[in-house]
Amino acid sequence: MPDSVSELLGHNEHHAHEFENDRFEEVQDGQAPPFVTVCCSDSRVLQDELFDNRTPGEIFTVGAIGNRVYEETADGMAVSGDVLYPLVHADTETVVVIGHTGCGAVTATYKDITDGIEEPAGIRHCIDLLKQRLADGVGALPDGLEESEAINRLVEYNVDQQVAFLRESDDVPEDTDIVGVVYDFQDVYTDERGLVHVINVDGTRDPDQIEAEHPELADRVRRLWTY
Repeated sequence: MPDSVSELLGHNEHHAHEFENDRFEEVQDGQAPPFVTVCCSDSRVLQDELFDNRTPGEIFTVGAIGNRVYEETADGMAVSGDVLYPLVHADTETVVVIGHTGCGAVTATYKDITDGIEEPAGIRHCIDLLKQRLADGVGALPDGLEESEAINRLVEYNVDQQVAFLRESDDVPEDTDIVGVVYDFQDVYTDERGLVHVINVDGTRDPDQIEAEHPELADRVRRLWTY
């Protein structure tokens, strides 16, 4: 057994000591989290930590390569059960789709669309799912971009596509609020590393319109690409 597992268990012991009093009392028998977050399963993105969440029952967290909200089923494409469960069974009313700068899944999908790449079957499946929604975005990219610039614009496009899929689904309750954001740890949007920037609210992508409709978000609304 590698020493790293012992270290991981040590971190858990520290966590348990911090939570040993009454931190779980209100959620012993169920949950009703106000948010479900759908985040890329990238080790650099600390899904709960980025919202400073240390409250059990506050956020239902979903991780998927490319912050993907959909999956392929026997009946066709559908909202992933991981995302849908809290909306249908736990009274959750808000979905936050979290992309991030320099996303490896978006990068791989971009490279596959433009040049073709070889990947194991499981990764290939994920890339093929993302390609269904990203191919048009690759075709619409402005000319003359560096690859990193293209990727970060596609990160936004991917978030938009995930939001759109949720809005298009009859399985998602009509009164669900859906927010798309990008987590920036590469100083792409500002020099304040680690901020989340709002790029889409219920399908609205225009920053001016978002700010007008949601003035409380105004200082956090930014986009690299309005297409």
